[in-house]
Amino acid sequence: MADPELVKKMLGAILQAQRSGLSAARLQSEYRELTGDAIPLTQMGHSSLSALLDSLPTTVRAENTASGEVLYFVSGAGEKRNMAKVVARQRSSKKTGRAHLVNTEMRVKPDNPLVIHGEGQCFFLPAPMNVADRRQPYSSQLVQGRLREILAKYSNGFWVSKLPQIYRELYKEELHPMVLRQLNTWTHICTVERTSCSSPSELLLYPAEEQSTSPDSDSPTPQPSSPAPQQQSPASSPSPTSSHSPSSSSPAALSPELQVKLEELLLKYPNGLWAHALPKLYQDTYKVCTVPTFTYTSQLAQYYLVRLVALELFSCPALAHRYIGEGYNQAQERMEDEMRRFYGPDQNSTMSPQLDQLVAVRAVEEEVLRAQVCQLLQEKVKVYYVDYGFSEVISKTKVYDLNERFYILPFQATKCKLAGLEPFCQEPAVLKTFERMASGKILLAEMLERGERPLVVLYDTSQDDDVNINTACVRAMMDRSLASPLQVDSVYMGATVTSVSSDGSLYCQLPSRGLLKLKNILDNIETHFQSQVTSEYLVSLPFCGKGCLARYKGKWARVEITNLHGSRVLDILFIDLGAQASVEVFELREIPQAFLRDLLIIPAQAVKCCLSDLSVSVGSWTPEAVHWLRERALHLTDCSIKVAKVDETNGCVHVHLFTDKNFHDATRSLNHQMAQSQLFKRHPDVFLTSLRSAVYSRTAVLHCFDCLLPGHNLDVYVSVACHPGYFVLQPWRDMYKLVVLMGEMILFYSKTEEQQLSVAKGQVYAAKVDNNWYRVLVKGVLSNGLVSVYELDYGKHEVVSSTQLRSLVPDFTRLPFQALTAQLAGVKQRQWSEEASIVFRNHVERKALVAQLDALQEAPEPWERRLTVFLVDTSQDEKDVWVHDIMADLNKVVVNG
Repeated sequence: MADPELVKKMLGAILQAQRSGLSAARLQSEYRELTGDAIPLTQMGHSSLSALLDSLPTTVRAENTASGEVLYFVSGAGEKRNMAKVVARQRSSKKTGRAHLVNTEMRVKPDNPLVIHGEGQCFFLPAPMNVADRRQPYSSQLVQGRLREILAKYSNGFWVSKLPQIYRELYKEELHPMVLRQLNTWTHICTVERTSCSSPSELLLYPAEEQSTSPDSDSPTPQPSSPAPQQQSPASSPSPTSSHSPSSSSPAALSPELQVKLEELLLKYPNGLWAHALPKLYQDTYKVCTVPTFTYTSQLAQYYLVRLVALELFSCPALAHRYIGEGYNQAQERMEDEMRRFYGPDQNSTMSPQLDQLVAVRAVEEEVLRAQVCQLLQEKVKVYYVDYGFSEVISKTKVYDLNERFYILPFQATKCKLAGLEPFCQEPAVLKTFERMASGKILLAEMLERGERPLVVLYDTSQDDDVNINTACVRAMMDRSLASPLQVDSVYMGATVTSVSSDGSLYCQLPSRGLLKLKNILDNIETHFQSQVTSEYLVSLPFCGKGCLARYKGKWARVEITNLHGSRVLDILFIDLGAQASVEVFELREIPQAFLRDLLIIPAQAVKCCLSDLSVSVGSWTPEAVHWLRERALHLTDCSIKVAKVDETNGCVHVHLFTDKNFHDATRSLNHQMAQSQLFKRHPDVFLTSLRSAVYSRTAVLHCFDCLLPGHNLDVYVSVACHPGYFVLQPWRDMYKLVVLMGEMILFYSKTEEQQLSVAKGQVYAAKVDNNWYRVLVKGVLSNGLVSVYELDYGKHEVVSSTQLRSLVPDFTRLPFQALTAQLAGVKQRQWSEEASIVFRNHVERKALVAQLDALQEAPEPWERRLTVFLVDTSQDEKDVWVHDIMADLNKVVVNG
């Protein structure tokens, strides 16, 4: 039975964050995204969402817009203005660690997804067994026969997560949990296919290849007025090709020793590994010269992926947090008002409190609060306020038995662990920093692990840039005497330029006690890693701000994780070198406990610098100038630096750089040589010269729409929606391939230097946009060095610097471009008003829908093709929503109005 109060809390919180209001459909999808379930209409006694919302006047209010659409707002929106800002900021926070999140509201995700075969294959972690369920016998022959019947009924495939529900409805009994783990070993019955590496629980189940039928024979061709395809059969597309089917050969069995070692390795990676990483990881970990061949067998098919990540708002006094939000606050206030009435001011306490007992406590100003007894004293008792997160010693006369009616609301305060700070939670510097930056503030928390005490990373999002509080607490432990002090007009000899960035800034290591200590510790870590198996040091839980180790020029160096691209690729900063890189998670190592404290107290040894007295500022450098400076200064170990200015605001030191010890002669500085050169003069019409860009290779790979006929259906994601006459679709079933491709592009292009390209309009390149690499089409070349590009996989237009373009190598052209421009079928194309466009966007943009192909307009280039499709929203429990019907009804309102 649904909890009405909890539903109201969730609805209120969602509407509080959307001050401009939400349509009923968008409210439904937001609720599903937040809770994982649809709004329980029928369980609360209502036949429609509008009826439910109308019954909640204290939580929801409705308004009719000028365009005729009904929007819903939170009641009394002006009373909680500050909270709305907090929630809104939570939704727009940059610290989600994921780019281009896929809206999966169409899909009910399974708890225990299976491993599949095919491109971008991964090895996964063994599933934790439910012993009780596992011991229950079941007939595999019976279940396989029933599965054949189900697949015959749904021959176009369905989501694995739907199997237990379908099985329950057809056979009136629960599906044994072991069946889900064995599905992809039953290759004579079915084929399991994965759809998204960023969301690896998205799995499709098809009949075995020999049972597959032509889509023409099974796929109905409904007319525009007919019901849309139901969610139980979301992928009305041809059965997977043989490349996605299990191998028919039977590979050799893995030895017991190898199985144990594999399991030990994979247990460290709950987010999985790309297959190509496993041999190298095995070799590095177990110090072997001969690496066994890892064949993708049914013995490895037991490994799968589980990811638990949540974002919530916390107020965090000390090391406890409590949930913040209008729904939470109102429920607690109502309960405390009732407690104040129940425990009247004249009521005397006669109870004898027991240790760990839940009680009611009369606190200051006659407030009555819930608490737990944590210590018994002679005439007093120490209690912990379970809704506020602090303790107090009070008289026993103020303690009352907690009535059972006050057990209903969950405790609003609980304790959490700060990721990366577990060994240092009692350090005075850490506690002081945490108290200053976090205590009593409303913060954003990224939950890495759930449990009795969740493991979290806290962010202060109240400023322009998010502040990682965990990282700030670690840095508070640093011994500043281990860094070289920087003073104006001081000269530092024996400096090393460790990195030169493409914007002209550079990083230098200056002689200091900390640098000497750092080198000694890292040498000891090298010896430590060489002397033993290192599987225990694999990084299994990466997060932004985490400090660990990675290889740099063959040696281990300190790094900080700065960004995560999905679950296997991440960006790192070598904090003692200033260099940045993108790596796979298996390349990282934890800092051994024996060296952890000594290593963390050393401040970063890379000092960010920029050259003084140049006519251009950092960020305006030409590639030629960057290349010139790298050739003359990078990795020289005996440079001299004279400090001209210390800019503490931007964390940068303005210097004069000499490649020798002749710092007395200003003309010998690299600053002077660059100022006298022609390096900063751009030619007006030439941006990058010489080598031509690699021309886009038109491969024979067909797009998923190429094999569909009018009337066929396909799951899609709408990445961009301008109006019914122009929007962009991405095929849902190929999105995992795009995620894999982008991860590979990040790894490849992060290791390449700037190229000298002749940028031409109409050519295809790779372009860096917001720390990700995209396949783009150049739409125009501007005279200021900027280039207008179109993202061929996402349908968005961007303007980037020409220095951010690279040749698109052939390996990255095999996947068809995923952005397909389309227009809505079933409506007359016209000049759409802004009001109509807004309504359309609210219903389709950034949503997973079913597209029914009406017509396909061919063109010489794939990005010039145009689809005409019906769009169907199948996320609602009661009915499927055809978007063209909404737009037609809206048109009638406008005409009649």
